[in-house]
Amino acid sequence: MKIMVVGASKGLGRALVEGLGGAGDTLIGVSRSQPQGLVMQAGVQVQWVEADLAHPRDAAQRLEQAVAGQGLDTLIYNLGIWEEQAFSPAYDFQGDDDGQIEAIVSCNITSPLVLIKRLLPTLLQSARPRIILTGSTSGLTQSGRPEVTFSASKFALRGMADALREGYREQQLGVTCLNLGYLNTDDPLATPRELAEQRGGGQLIPVHDVVQVVRLALSLSAASFVKELTLPSIGDERF
Repeated sequence: MKIMVVGASKGLGRALVEGLGGAGDTLIGVSRSQPQGLVMQAGVQVQWVEADLAHPRDAAQRLEQAVAGQGLDTLIYNLGIWEEQAFSPAYDFQGDDDGQIEAIVSCNITSPLVLIKRLLPTLLQSARPRIILTGSTSGLTQSGRPEVTFSASKFALRGMADALREGYREQQLGVTCLNLGYLNTDDPLATPRELAEQRGGGQLIPVHDVVQVVRLALSLSAASFVKELTLPSIGDERF
């Protein structure tokens, strides 16, 4: 299996690169620079493509060229940015910088659209093509969050997933949107999960749990797929 993880230099993206795959699989990490000290699963080959998704067309062209001839089975788009004052009492939509709004829309909506369009010809050659989009509980109806641009971008991911499934059902393309709550990205995958789950007092999800969910989704047969999954923390009062 060949898996591409976009936004793979740190946090959840790095955990996905380190935690997915098995002997004979290839993980293709994508970020502006390659991180050091990766700890891969036994027998997994790792490739790295340096690309800046802040420039969608250039990045998509580079990634298209990177997989040409070697194939691709799964694309995981994990990249996302949010407002400077998001998730804090100081957040105020009217105070958001116009340039910041444009940057969020470009990274969270334009980039996955352009990249998926470029990679689909290669993905659809796979016997079991899969796309996994890292969404957010902020993209759910009545999410309880006021961050306008970030929430809109995560709503867009869900619409993107629905349309892709409809348009490429006959080619058996499975598209999954993961609606994730607040993550503990301070503790890497190397931290024992029993310790990582204690951070945040029940308000933060260890990256270990997200990796486990993605491994499950990728382990299914070609006859099924995970359409959408919501993963809030156990202490999240919105759920």
